[in-house]
Amino acid sequence: MDIRVEESAALPPADGSSAENVVEHQIKWGRLTAMMDEVDTILLRTAFSTIVSESRDYAVVLLDEKARSIAQSQICVPAFTCSLPTATRSMLEVFPRETLKEGDVLITNDPWLCHGHLPDFYIVMPVFHEGKIVAFIATAAHISDIGGRLDELNARDLYEEGLRIPPSKLYEGGKPNDQLIRMIEANVRFPRLVLGDVGAIIGAAKVGAERYVELVKEYGLPAMSAAADFILARSEAAMRAAISCIPDGDYEGFAQCDGVTSVTEIRLKISVRDDSMFLDYTGSSPQKSDAAVNVVKNVTHAHSLLALKCSLCPDLPNNEGLFSPIKTFAPEGSILNARFPAAVRARSRTSFHTHTAIYDALSKVTPGAVQATSGSFWSLRFLCNDDDGHPFIVHVLPNGGQGASRGLDGHSTTAFPGCSMVTPAEIIETNGPVLIKERAFRQDSGGAGQFRGGLGQTIRVTPAGDLPVRITIRPDRTRFPADGLLGGKPGGLGELLLDGASIEPDPFTLMPGQDFTLNLPGGGGFGDPRERDSDQVAQDLKLGLISPDAARDVYGHATEQ
Repeated sequence: MDIRVEESAALPPADGSSAENVVEHQIKWGRLTAMMDEVDTILLRTAFSTIVSESRDYAVVLLDEKARSIAQSQICVPAFTCSLPTATRSMLEVFPRETLKEGDVLITNDPWLCHGHLPDFYIVMPVFHEGKIVAFIATAAHISDIGGRLDELNARDLYEEGLRIPPSKLYEGGKPNDQLIRMIEANVRFPRLVLGDVGAIIGAAKVGAERYVELVKEYGLPAMSAAADFILARSEAAMRAAISCIPDGDYEGFAQCDGVTSVTEIRLKISVRDDSMFLDYTGSSPQKSDAAVNVVKNVTHAHSLLALKCSLCPDLPNNEGLFSPIKTFAPEGSILNARFPAAVRARSRTSFHTHTAIYDALSKVTPGAVQATSGSFWSLRFLCNDDDGHPFIVHVLPNGGQGASRGLDGHSTTAFPGCSMVTPAEIIETNGPVLIKERAFRQDSGGAGQFRGGLGQTIRVTPAGDLPVRITIRPDRTRFPADGLLGGKPGGLGELLLDGASIEPDPFTLMPGQDFTLNLPGGGGFGDPRERDSDQVAQDLKLGLISPDAARDVYGHATEQ
Protein backbone atom coordinates (compact mmCIF):
# COMPACT_ATOMS: atom_id res chain seq x y z
CA MET A 1 0.00 0.00 0.00
CA ASP A 2 1.45 3.37 -1.03
CA ILE A 3 0.10 6.04 1.28
CA ARG A 4 2.66 8.79 0.88
CA VAL A 5 1.50 12.30 0.05
CA GLU A 6 4.41 13.73 -1.90
CA GLU A 7 3.20 17.15 -3.01
CA SER A 8 1.04 19.64 -1.23
CA ALA A 9 -0.20 20.72 -4.66
CA ALA A 10 -1.98 17.38 -4.88
CA LEU A 11 -4.33 18.45 -2.11
CA PRO A 12 -7.29 20.82 -2.39
CA PRO A 13 -6.85 24.09 -0.51
CA ALA A 14 -7.47 23.36 3.17
CA ASP A 15 -8.55 26.91 4.03
CA GLY A 16 -10.80 27.76 1.12
CA SER A 17 -8.06 29.77 -0.63
CA SER A 18 -8.35 30.45 -4.32
CA ALA A 19 -5.81 28.95 -6.71
CA GLU A 20 -4.23 32.39 -7.05
CA ASN A 21 -3.84 32.73 -3.29
CA VAL A 22 -2.41 29.22 -3.09
CA VAL A 23 0.36 30.21 -5.50
CA GLU A 24 1.07 33.37 -3.50
CA HIS A 25 1.27 31.38 -0.27
CA GLN A 26 3.56 28.80 -1.87
CA ILE A 27 5.89 31.59 -2.98
CA LYS A 28 6.04 32.96 0.56
CA TRP A 29 6.63 29.45 1.88
CA GLY A 30 9.57 29.03 -0.46
CA ARG A 31 11.01 32.40 0.54
CA LEU A 32 10.72 31.53 4.23
CA THR A 33 12.57 28.27 3.65
CA ALA A 34 15.29 30.08 1.70
CA MET A 35 15.55 32.60 4.53
CA MET A 36 16.12 29.86 7.08
CA ASP A 37 18.67 28.20 4.78
CA GLU A 38 20.62 31.47 4.96
CA VAL A 39 20.43 31.45 8.76
CA ASP A 40 21.63 27.84 8.70
CA THR A 41 24.60 28.67 6.49
CA ILE A 42 25.66 31.62 8.64
CA LEU A 43 25.63 29.48 11.79
CA LEU A 44 27.50 26.68 10.04
CA ARG A 45 30.27 29.01 8.88
CA THR A 46 30.68 31.01 12.07
CA ALA A 47 30.47 28.23 14.67
CA PHE A 48 33.57 27.48 16.75
CA SER A 49 33.06 23.78 17.52
CA THR A 50 33.19 20.75 15.25
CA ILE A 51 29.90 19.43 16.70
CA VAL A 52 28.15 22.39 15.02
CA SER A 53 30.43 23.36 12.14
CA GLU A 54 31.18 19.82 10.92
CA SER A 55 28.64 17.43 12.45
CA ARG A 56 25.70 19.86 11.90
CA ASP A 57 24.12 18.89 15.21
CA TYR A 58 21.72 21.83 15.25
CA ALA A 59 18.50 23.21 13.78
CA VAL A 60 17.13 26.67 13.01
CA VAL A 61 13.37 27.21 12.86
CA LEU A 62 11.08 30.16 12.16
CA LEU A 63 8.08 30.43 14.47
CA ASP A 64 5.22 32.82 13.74
CA GLU A 65 3.95 35.40 16.23
CA LYS A 66 1.97 32.63 17.97
CA ALA A 67 5.17 30.56 18.36
CA ARG A 68 4.03 27.95 15.82
CA SER A 69 6.76 26.45 13.62
CA ILE A 70 6.25 27.35 9.97
CA ALA A 71 9.66 27.02 8.27
CA GLN A 72 13.08 25.52 8.87
CA SER A 73 16.34 25.11 7.02
CA GLN A 74 16.37 22.17 4.65
CA ILE A 75 19.42 20.52 6.24
CA CYS A 76 19.15 20.34 10.00
CA VAL A 77 18.44 17.85 12.77
CA PRO A 78 14.77 17.16 12.08
CA ALA A 79 13.75 16.01 15.56
CA PHE A 80 14.87 19.36 17.00
CA THR A 81 12.28 21.03 14.83
CA CYS A 82 9.55 19.02 16.56
CA SER A 83 10.58 20.06 20.07
CA LEU A 84 11.65 23.68 19.47
CA PRO A 85 8.08 25.09 19.29
CA THR A 86 6.96 23.49 22.57
CA ALA A 87 10.18 24.58 24.29
CA THR A 88 9.65 28.14 23.06
CA ARG A 89 6.12 28.20 24.40
CA SER A 90 7.40 26.89 27.74
CA MET A 91 9.88 29.77 27.91
CA LEU A 92 7.10 32.22 27.08
CA GLU A 93 5.21 30.99 30.12
CA VAL A 94 8.13 32.24 32.22
CA PHE A 95 8.67 35.37 30.13
CA PRO A 96 5.26 36.35 28.68
CA ARG A 97 5.52 37.92 25.25
CA GLU A 98 4.01 41.20 26.46
CA THR A 99 6.99 41.60 28.82
CA LEU A 100 9.62 41.04 26.12
CA LYS A 101 11.37 43.88 24.37
CA GLU A 102 13.52 44.22 21.31
CA GLY A 103 16.98 42.79 21.89
CA ASP A 104 15.83 40.10 24.36
CA VAL A 105 17.14 36.56 23.81
CA LEU A 106 15.87 33.56 25.77
CA ILE A 107 17.80 30.40 26.61
CA THR A 108 17.34 27.07 28.38
CA ASN A 109 18.80 23.58 28.24
CA ASP A 110 16.36 21.95 30.67
CA PRO A 111 15.97 18.42 29.26
CA TRP A 112 12.30 18.26 30.27
CA LEU A 113 11.55 21.42 28.28
CA CYS A 114 13.93 20.92 25.38
CA HIS A 115 15.32 17.85 23.69
CA GLY A 116 16.18 15.53 26.50
CA HIS A 117 19.76 16.23 27.57
CA LEU A 118 21.82 19.13 28.88
CA PRO A 119 24.21 19.68 25.92
CA ASP A 120 21.32 20.92 23.76
CA PHE A 121 21.00 24.70 24.08
CA TYR A 122 17.67 26.17 22.96
CA ILE A 123 18.05 29.87 22.13
CA VAL A 124 15.06 31.95 21.01
CA MET A 125 15.12 35.49 19.63
CA PRO A 126 11.82 37.42 19.37
CA VAL A 127 11.48 39.34 16.10
CA PHE A 128 10.03 42.84 16.46
CA HIS A 129 8.45 45.16 13.89
CA GLU A 130 7.01 48.52 14.87
CA GLY A 131 7.24 47.57 18.54
CA LYS A 132 5.32 44.30 18.14
CA ILE A 133 6.51 40.67 18.14
CA VAL A 134 5.91 39.29 14.64
CA ALA A 135 7.93 36.03 14.85
CA PHE A 136 10.63 34.11 16.68
CA ILE A 137 13.93 32.72 15.39
CA ALA A 138 14.53 29.54 17.40
CA THR A 139 17.78 27.58 17.40
CA ALA A 140 18.69 24.25 18.96
CA ALA A 141 22.37 23.33 19.03
CA HIS A 142 24.45 20.66 20.70
CA ILE A 143 27.24 22.55 22.43
CA SER A 144 30.73 21.18 23.08
CA ASP A 145 30.47 20.60 26.81
CA ILE A 146 28.18 21.25 29.76
CA GLY A 147 30.39 19.99 32.57
CA GLY A 148 29.53 16.87 34.56
CA ARG A 149 30.93 13.40 33.92
CA LEU A 150 33.05 12.63 30.88
CA ASP A 151 31.44 9.25 30.35
CA GLU A 152 27.97 9.43 28.81
CA LEU A 153 26.40 6.18 29.96
CA ASN A 154 26.80 5.68 33.69
CA ALA A 155 25.39 8.75 35.44
CA ARG A 156 22.81 8.00 38.14
CA ASP A 157 20.88 11.26 37.93
CA LEU A 158 20.78 14.56 36.05
CA TYR A 159 22.89 16.37 38.64
CA GLU A 160 25.91 14.30 37.63
CA GLU A 161 25.53 15.34 34.01
CA GLY A 162 26.35 19.04 34.15
CA LEU A 163 24.91 22.55 34.34
CA ARG A 164 21.13 22.98 33.96
CA ILE A 165 19.97 26.42 32.84
CA PRO A 166 16.31 27.18 33.59
CA PRO A 167 14.47 29.49 31.16
CA SER A 168 16.54 32.68 31.35
CA LYS A 169 17.32 35.85 29.49
CA LEU A 170 20.66 35.50 27.74
CA TYR A 171 20.30 39.04 26.43
CA GLU A 172 18.02 41.76 27.75
CA GLY A 173 17.34 44.77 25.58
CA GLY A 174 20.38 43.92 23.48
CA LYS A 175 22.74 43.70 26.46
CA PRO A 176 24.28 40.35 27.46
CA ASN A 177 23.42 38.82 30.82
CA ASP A 178 26.99 38.87 32.09
CA GLN A 179 26.21 36.92 35.26
CA LEU A 180 24.67 34.02 33.31
CA ILE A 181 27.51 34.04 30.79
CA ARG A 182 30.08 33.90 33.61
CA MET A 183 28.13 31.03 35.15
CA ILE A 184 28.26 29.07 31.90
CA GLU A 185 31.94 29.91 31.38
CA ALA A 186 32.83 28.67 34.86
CA ASN A 187 31.09 25.32 34.48
CA VAL A 188 32.19 24.02 31.09
CA ARG A 189 35.49 22.53 30.01
CA PHE A 190 35.69 24.40 26.71
CA PRO A 191 34.27 27.90 27.34
CA ARG A 192 35.76 29.37 24.17
CA LEU A 193 33.93 26.83 22.03
CA VAL A 194 30.67 26.97 23.98
CA LEU A 195 30.43 30.76 24.13
CA GLY A 196 31.72 31.06 20.58
CA ASP A 197 28.87 28.86 19.35
CA VAL A 198 26.37 30.86 21.41
CA GLY A 199 27.63 34.03 19.73
CA ALA A 200 27.34 32.40 16.31
CA ILE A 201 23.74 31.39 17.06
CA ILE A 202 22.80 34.94 18.05
CA GLY A 203 24.53 36.44 15.02
CA ALA A 204 22.73 34.08 12.64
CA ALA A 205 19.39 34.71 14.35
CA LYS A 206 19.83 38.47 13.92
CA VAL A 207 20.14 38.00 10.17
CA GLY A 208 17.01 35.82 10.20
CA ALA A 209 15.13 38.49 12.11
CA GLU A 210 16.19 41.15 9.61
CA ARG A 211 15.10 38.99 6.67
CA TYR A 212 11.69 38.30 8.18
CA VAL A 213 11.08 41.98 8.90
CA GLU A 214 11.90 42.67 5.24
CA LEU A 215 9.15 40.23 4.24
CA VAL A 216 6.70 41.83 6.65
CA LYS A 217 7.47 45.24 5.16
CA GLU A 218 7.00 43.86 1.65
CA TYR A 219 3.77 41.91 2.17
CA GLY A 220 2.34 43.28 5.40
CA LEU A 221 1.88 41.36 8.65
CA PRO A 222 -1.70 40.18 7.84
CA ALA A 223 -0.42 38.55 4.63
CA MET A 224 2.43 36.80 6.45
CA SER A 225 0.04 35.59 9.16
CA ALA A 226 -2.29 34.27 6.46
CA ALA A 227 0.66 32.45 4.87
CA ALA A 228 1.47 30.83 8.22
CA ASP A 229 -2.14 29.67 8.59
CA PHE A 230 -2.00 28.28 5.05
CA ILE A 231 1.24 26.38 5.66
CA LEU A 232 -0.09 24.78 8.82
CA ALA A 233 -3.53 23.97 7.43
CA ARG A 234 -2.16 22.59 4.17
CA SER A 235 0.37 20.42 5.97
CA GLU A 236 -2.19 19.08 8.43
CA ALA A 237 -4.52 18.20 5.55
CA ALA A 238 -1.67 16.32 3.83
CA MET A 239 -0.90 14.26 6.94
CA ARG A 240 -4.57 13.51 7.56
CA ALA A 241 -4.94 12.38 3.95
CA ALA A 242 -2.00 10.00 4.36
CA ILE A 243 -3.26 8.58 7.67
CA SER A 244 -6.75 8.07 6.26
CA CYS A 245 -5.27 5.63 3.71
CA ILE A 246 -4.30 3.28 6.56
CA PRO A 247 -7.13 0.93 7.57
CA ASP A 248 -8.55 1.68 10.99
CA GLY A 249 -7.12 -0.67 13.58
CA ASP A 250 -4.54 -1.29 16.30
CA TYR A 251 -1.04 -2.32 15.24
CA GLU A 252 1.65 -3.52 17.63
CA GLY A 253 5.41 -3.13 17.33
CA PHE A 254 8.47 -4.08 19.36
CA ALA A 255 12.15 -3.15 19.59
CA GLN A 256 15.12 -4.13 21.74
CA CYS A 257 18.02 -1.77 22.50
CA ASP A 258 21.43 -2.35 24.02
CA GLY A 259 20.70 -0.46 27.23
CA VAL A 260 23.76 -0.48 29.50
CA THR A 261 23.58 -2.89 32.42
CA SER A 262 20.24 -4.27 31.24
CA VAL A 263 18.36 -4.57 27.96
CA THR A 264 15.84 -1.89 26.99
CA GLU A 265 12.51 -2.94 25.48
CA ILE A 266 10.19 -0.65 23.53
CA ARG A 267 6.60 -1.80 23.16
CA LEU A 268 4.13 0.13 21.07
CA LYS A 269 0.52 0.07 19.97
CA ILE A 270 -0.47 2.36 17.10
CA SER A 271 -4.19 3.09 16.90
CA VAL A 272 -5.48 4.49 13.62
CA ARG A 273 -8.95 6.02 13.57
CA ASP A 274 -10.09 7.84 10.43
CA ASP A 275 -7.45 10.52 9.84
CA SER A 276 -5.81 10.47 13.28
CA MET A 277 -3.14 8.33 14.91
CA PHE A 278 -2.35 7.56 18.55
CA LEU A 279 0.92 5.95 19.70
CA ASP A 280 0.91 4.21 23.08
CA TYR A 281 4.26 3.02 24.50
CA THR A 282 2.73 1.30 27.53
CA GLY A 283 4.70 -1.84 28.41
CA SER A 284 8.12 -0.41 27.57
CA SER A 285 10.95 -0.75 30.08
CA PRO A 286 10.80 1.33 33.26
CA GLN A 287 13.23 4.23 33.57
CA LYS A 288 16.71 3.21 34.69
CA SER A 289 18.45 4.42 37.83
CA ASP A 290 21.87 3.09 36.84
CA ALA A 291 22.26 4.29 33.26
CA ALA A 292 21.86 7.58 31.37
CA VAL A 293 19.61 6.17 28.62
CA ASN A 294 16.29 7.58 29.86
CA VAL A 295 14.11 9.68 27.55
CA VAL A 296 11.81 12.59 28.34
CA LYS A 297 8.38 12.69 26.72
CA ASN A 298 9.30 15.60 24.40
CA VAL A 299 11.98 13.49 22.74
CA THR A 300 9.78 10.41 22.50
CA HIS A 301 7.14 12.54 20.81
CA ALA A 302 9.64 14.21 18.46
CA HIS A 303 11.35 11.02 17.29
CA SER A 304 7.98 9.31 16.81
CA LEU A 305 6.74 12.21 14.71
CA LEU A 306 9.89 12.19 12.62
CA ALA A 307 9.62 8.50 11.74
CA LEU A 308 5.97 8.90 10.76
CA LYS A 309 6.59 12.09 8.79
CA CYS A 310 9.34 10.39 6.78
CA SER A 311 6.97 7.56 5.90
CA LEU A 312 3.72 9.39 5.29
CA CYS A 313 4.67 12.86 4.00
CA PRO A 314 8.37 12.67 3.11
CA ASP A 315 8.48 15.58 0.69
CA LEU A 316 6.71 18.26 2.71
CA PRO A 317 8.86 20.68 4.74
CA ASN A 318 8.62 20.19 8.50
CA ASN A 319 6.16 22.33 10.43
CA GLU A 320 3.69 21.84 13.26
CA GLY A 321 0.73 21.33 10.97
CA LEU A 322 2.07 17.93 9.96
CA PHE A 323 1.99 16.71 13.53
CA SER A 324 -1.46 17.84 14.64
CA PRO A 325 -3.16 14.49 13.78
CA ILE A 326 -0.61 12.43 15.77
CA LYS A 327 -0.57 11.98 19.55
CA THR A 328 1.89 9.99 21.66
CA PHE A 329 1.72 8.54 25.14
CA ALA A 330 4.23 6.84 27.41
CA PRO A 331 3.54 6.15 31.08
CA GLU A 332 5.34 8.49 33.45
CA GLY A 333 8.24 6.64 35.01
CA SER A 334 8.85 4.56 31.90
CA ILE A 335 12.08 4.82 29.94
CA LEU A 336 10.25 6.89 27.32
CA ASN A 337 8.76 9.36 29.84
CA ALA A 338 11.32 9.53 32.62
CA ARG A 339 10.69 11.46 35.82
CA PHE A 340 13.04 14.25 36.84
CA PRO A 341 15.92 13.99 37.76
CA ALA A 342 16.63 10.82 35.77
CA ALA A 343 19.97 10.57 33.96
CA VAL A 344 19.38 11.33 30.27
CA ARG A 345 22.75 12.17 28.69
CA ALA A 346 22.76 9.15 26.31
CA ARG A 347 19.02 9.23 25.60
CA SER A 348 19.58 8.60 21.88
CA ARG A 349 20.51 4.98 22.74
CA THR A 350 16.79 4.59 23.43
CA SER A 351 14.95 7.28 21.48
CA PHE A 352 16.72 6.51 18.20
CA HIS A 353 15.09 3.07 18.27
CA THR A 354 11.45 4.13 18.50
CA HIS A 355 11.38 3.98 14.69
CA THR A 356 12.05 0.25 14.88
CA ALA A 357 8.86 -0.32 16.88
CA ILE A 358 6.88 2.11 14.70
CA TYR A 359 7.91 0.47 11.44
CA ASP A 360 7.47 -3.00 12.89
CA ALA A 361 3.87 -2.08 13.69
CA LEU A 362 3.12 -0.42 10.34
CA SER A 363 4.85 -3.10 8.26
CA LYS A 364 1.85 -5.31 8.92
CA VAL A 365 -0.45 -2.96 7.04
CA THR A 366 1.67 -0.50 5.02
CA PRO A 367 4.84 -2.34 3.94
CA GLY A 368 5.52 0.21 1.23
CA ALA A 369 5.82 3.07 3.71
CA VAL A 370 8.36 1.66 6.18
CA GLN A 371 12.02 0.80 6.32
CA ALA A 372 14.11 -1.74 8.16
CA THR A 373 15.98 -0.71 11.29
CA SER A 374 19.02 1.54 10.92
CA GLY A 375 22.44 1.12 12.49
CA SER A 376 22.16 4.42 14.39
CA PHE A 377 25.08 6.77 15.07
CA TRP A 378 27.92 6.84 17.56
CA SER A 379 29.48 9.71 19.49
CA LEU A 380 33.27 9.97 19.58
CA ARG A 381 35.24 12.77 21.24
CA PHE A 382 38.96 13.57 21.27
CA LEU A 383 40.00 15.88 24.15
CA CYS A 384 43.14 17.91 23.58
CA ASN A 385 44.60 21.45 23.42
CA ASP A 386 44.64 23.66 20.33
CA ASP A 387 47.75 25.37 18.91
CA ASP A 388 47.33 28.25 21.37
CA GLY A 389 47.18 25.91 24.34
CA HIS A 390 43.44 26.30 24.92
CA PRO A 391 41.40 23.23 25.86
CA PHE A 392 39.78 21.86 22.71
CA ILE A 393 37.49 18.99 21.82
CA VAL A 394 36.95 17.34 18.44
CA HIS A 395 33.53 15.75 18.06
CA VAL A 396 32.89 13.00 15.54
CA LEU A 397 29.46 11.51 14.93
CA PRO A 398 30.13 8.49 12.72
CA ASN A 399 27.05 6.81 11.28
CA GLY A 400 26.05 3.20 10.86
CA GLY A 401 24.05 2.01 7.86
CA GLN A 402 20.47 2.99 7.09
CA GLY A 403 17.78 0.32 6.91
CA ALA A 404 16.47 -0.74 3.52
CA SER A 405 12.92 -0.16 2.30
CA ARG A 406 10.77 -1.57 -0.47
CA GLY A 407 12.45 -0.66 -3.73
CA LEU A 408 15.50 0.99 -2.17
CA ASP A 409 18.74 -0.20 -0.60
CA GLY A 410 19.65 1.54 2.62
CA HIS A 411 22.22 4.31 2.35
CA SER A 412 25.59 3.34 3.75
CA THR A 413 27.06 5.26 6.71
CA THR A 414 23.82 7.25 7.04
CA ALA A 415 22.07 7.38 10.40
CA PHE A 416 18.32 7.38 10.84
CA PRO A 417 16.64 9.24 12.42
CA GLY A 418 18.78 12.32 12.09
CA CYS A 419 21.03 13.82 9.45
CA SER A 420 24.28 14.58 11.24
CA MET A 421 27.41 14.69 9.13
CA VAL A 422 30.65 12.84 9.80
CA THR A 423 33.55 15.13 10.68
CA PRO A 424 36.05 14.89 7.78
CA ALA A 425 39.32 13.09 8.48
CA GLU A 426 41.25 16.23 7.53
CA ILE A 427 39.41 18.27 10.19
CA ILE A 428 39.98 15.58 12.83
CA GLU A 429 43.69 15.39 12.07
CA THR A 430 44.08 19.19 11.87
CA ASN A 431 42.33 19.88 15.17
CA GLY A 432 43.11 16.73 17.16
CA PRO A 433 46.36 14.86 17.87
CA VAL A 434 45.27 11.71 16.03
CA LEU A 435 45.90 10.04 12.70
CA ILE A 436 43.06 8.37 10.81
CA LYS A 437 44.70 5.15 9.60
CA GLU A 438 41.61 3.67 7.97
CA ARG A 439 38.09 4.65 7.05
CA ALA A 440 36.19 2.15 4.95
CA PHE A 441 32.88 0.38 4.40
CA ARG A 442 32.47 -2.81 6.44
CA GLN A 443 31.96 -5.65 4.02
CA ASP A 444 28.80 -7.73 4.72
CA SER A 445 27.65 -5.35 7.47
CA GLY A 446 24.53 -4.34 5.53
CA GLY A 447 21.64 -6.68 6.28
CA ALA A 448 20.90 -9.01 3.38
CA GLY A 449 17.56 -8.66 1.62
CA GLN A 450 15.81 -8.17 -1.66
CA PHE A 451 16.89 -4.62 -0.85
CA ARG A 452 20.14 -4.53 1.08
CA GLY A 453 20.72 -2.58 4.28
CA GLY A 454 23.29 0.21 4.21
CA LEU A 455 26.81 -0.66 5.28
CA GLY A 456 28.45 0.46 8.46
CA GLN A 457 32.03 1.69 8.46
CA THR A 458 35.39 0.94 10.02
CA ILE A 459 37.36 3.83 11.50
CA ARG A 460 40.85 3.16 12.84
CA VAL A 461 42.84 5.85 14.69
CA THR A 462 46.14 6.20 16.50
CA PRO A 463 47.91 9.12 18.24
CA ALA A 464 49.66 11.33 15.69
CA GLY A 465 52.65 12.01 17.89
CA ASP A 466 54.30 11.00 21.11
CA LEU A 467 51.51 12.20 23.42
CA PRO A 468 48.52 10.13 24.60
CA VAL A 469 45.01 11.13 23.55
CA ARG A 470 41.98 11.20 25.83
CA ILE A 471 38.92 9.61 24.22
CA THR A 472 35.26 9.22 25.11
CA ILE A 473 32.98 6.99 23.06
CA ARG A 474 29.28 6.19 23.01
CA PRO A 475 28.59 3.21 20.73
CA ASP A 476 25.27 1.55 19.93
CA ARG A 477 24.01 -1.76 18.59
CA THR A 478 26.88 -3.78 19.96
CA ARG A 479 24.41 -6.30 21.46
CA PHE A 480 21.30 -6.13 19.28
CA PRO A 481 21.69 -5.68 15.52
CA ALA A 482 19.49 -3.56 13.30
CA ASP A 483 16.45 -5.69 12.48
CA GLY A 484 15.46 -6.62 8.95
CA LEU A 485 11.86 -6.42 7.74
CA LEU A 486 9.62 -8.81 5.85
CA GLY A 487 12.27 -11.51 5.43
CA GLY A 488 15.26 -9.17 5.43
CA LYS A 489 18.28 -10.10 7.55
CA PRO A 490 19.72 -8.02 10.40
CA GLY A 491 22.71 -5.76 9.89
CA GLY A 492 26.12 -6.44 11.39
CA LEU A 493 26.78 -5.64 15.05
CA GLY A 494 29.03 -2.80 16.10
CA GLU A 495 32.20 -3.33 18.10
CA LEU A 496 35.04 -1.43 19.76
CA LEU A 497 38.61 -2.76 19.54
CA LEU A 498 41.85 -1.65 21.13
CA ASP A 499 44.83 -3.30 19.43
CA GLY A 500 42.39 -5.93 18.14
CA ALA A 501 40.82 -6.76 21.53
CA SER A 502 37.27 -5.86 22.49
CA ILE A 503 36.88 -3.05 25.05
CA GLU A 504 34.05 -1.45 27.01
CA PRO A 505 32.82 2.06 26.10
CA ASP A 506 34.41 3.86 29.04
CA PRO A 507 36.57 6.99 28.71
CA PHE A 508 40.18 5.95 28.21
CA THR A 509 43.59 7.19 27.14
CA LEU A 510 44.92 6.06 23.78
CA MET A 511 48.67 5.63 24.09
CA PRO A 512 51.19 6.27 21.29
CA GLY A 513 51.46 3.23 19.04
CA GLN A 514 48.04 1.85 19.96
CA ASP A 515 45.28 1.32 17.41
CA PHE A 516 41.66 2.12 18.28
CA THR A 517 39.08 0.66 15.91
CA LEU A 518 35.39 1.48 15.61
CA ASN A 519 33.31 -1.01 13.62
CA LEU A 520 29.91 0.59 13.15
CA PRO A 521 26.75 -1.47 12.64
CA GLY A 522 24.94 -1.90 9.35
CA GLY A 523 21.26 -1.37 8.58
CA GLY A 524 18.68 -4.13 8.28
CA GLY A 525 17.64 -5.67 4.97
CA PHE A 526 14.15 -5.62 3.45
CA GLY A 527 12.57 -8.69 1.85
CA ASP A 528 13.92 -12.15 1.04
CA PRO A 529 17.61 -12.01 -0.01
CA ARG A 530 16.99 -14.75 -2.57
CA GLU A 531 14.74 -12.36 -4.45
CA ARG A 532 17.44 -9.74 -4.93
CA ASP A 533 18.18 -8.94 -8.55
CA SER A 534 21.21 -10.96 -9.66
CA ASP A 535 22.76 -7.93 -11.37
CA GLN A 536 22.60 -6.02 -8.08
CA VAL A 537 24.24 -8.92 -6.25
CA ALA A 538 26.98 -9.02 -8.89
CA GLN A 539 27.50 -5.27 -8.57
CA ASP A 540 27.70 -5.48 -4.76
CA LEU A 541 30.24 -8.28 -5.12
CA LYS A 542 32.31 -6.32 -7.63
CA LEU A 543 32.38 -3.27 -5.35
CA GLY A 544 33.36 -5.37 -2.33
CA LEU A 545 30.19 -4.52 -0.41
CA ILE A 546 29.47 -8.22 0.07
CA SER A 547 31.81 -11.21 0.14
CA PRO A 548 31.75 -14.16 -2.24
CA ASP A 549 30.51 -16.34 0.62
CA ALA A 550 27.54 -14.01 1.25
CA ALA A 551 26.76 -13.79 -2.45
CA ARG A 552 26.66 -17.58 -2.70
CA ASP A 553 25.23 -18.66 0.67
CA VAL A 554 22.88 -15.79 1.53
CA TYR A 555 21.80 -14.47 -1.84
CA GLY A 556 22.05 -17.74 -3.79
CA HIS A 557 24.21 -16.08 -6.44
CA ALA A 558 26.58 -18.29 -8.40
CA THR A 559 30.17 -17.08 -8.11
CA GLU A 560 33.29 -18.10 -10.00
CA GLN A 561 35.40 -20.63 -8.17
